[in-house]
Amino acid sequence: MVTYPRPLVAGDVVGVTSPSSGIQHAQQARLGVALAHLHRLGWGTRVGAVMGGDRVSSGPPRTRAAELTALLTDPEVRAVVPPWGGHVAIDLLHLLDWDRLAEDPTWFLGLSDISTLLLPLTLRTGVATLHGQNLLDTPYRVPEPLLPWTDVVAAPAGATLVQGAATAWRSGPFVDYEAEPGVTEYVLDAPGGWTRVDAGADDAGDVDVTGRLVGGCLETVAHLAGTPYGDLAGFADRHAPEGLVVYLENAGSDSADVTRRLFGLRYAGWFDRATAVLIGRTQGKEVPELTHHDAARRALGDLGIPVLADVDCGHVPPHLALVNGALARVVHGAGGSRIEQRLV
Repeated sequence: MVTYPRPLVAGDVVGVTSPSSGIQHAQQARLGVALAHLHRLGWGTRVGAVMGGDRVSSGPPRTRAAELTALLTDPEVRAVVPPWGGHVAIDLLHLLDWDRLAEDPTWFLGLSDISTLLLPLTLRTGVATLHGQNLLDTPYRVPEPLLPWTDVVAAPAGATLVQGAATAWRSGPFVDYEAEPGVTEYVLDAPGGWTRVDAGADDAGDVDVTGRLVGGCLETVAHLAGTPYGDLAGFADRHAPEGLVVYLENAGSDSADVTRRLFGLRYAGWFDRATAVLIGRTQGKEVPELTHHDAARRALGDLGIPVLADVDCGHVPPHLALVNGALARVVHGAGGSRIEQRLV
């Protein structure tokens, strides 16, 4: 049974800390814009002391782990969202008391390196976590048919959340928040849509599969395979008799590296219980004669399950809000693409 944190209501507090990389002076104005956005939604905020540091991490591992734990276990704080990702959140895993974090669960969300913490929390405890925008992305208007994380954490237990493929995505670079701290609109200039790349893609049949959703950033969660923090089989045994929908997104690695990482996860058994695999859209480089579609097809195409690429779940905006642990239904075909998530 998957446990869902209590939905947020007006007056609740959102905690902010940097368990991976901290933010610099240049991003302080954007942080203020993001906090003001949460205040307009009726929520209070509590910003921790572990927010700066260098570009690698916001502080020593024990300091970061202690503040994250304090916010996740504070009964007044009902969601914790870091400003952004980073590089070495993996150095916190052995310092966290996972059972304590599950006693009165709080919504924990983020993107990129933060998925190194989100996925183990769900796999080890059965507590749902949310892979979506980071705090500094939150002021952006999320285009339909996608949902902002702020809608998801306010949804009641048992709710069904329906999202679809973005009609367009951003092909340009990340916005300079120092120059444009108040930006709220994405420049979505490239046509969207998900692409089926497995061996069954040549068949006429549509995709319609169900499974518990789990995943994260490929470059970071791949290192969890074979450790106590990446036990997908154990999670499936305890919580997912329906099977798993595994989603993975590439922050920027080239297509050869992605191929190697996907094979590594395959050899570690990450797809043994999968009913489908979702691969996020990426702008990582492609080596000659190996596209990112080729990478997914080469590593996963013969698993006998649907493999969908160009899914809106990664470093390329806009971002789906995906709940680790939710019972998902993935539909893809001539009529369009969508993902339904039931918070059950």
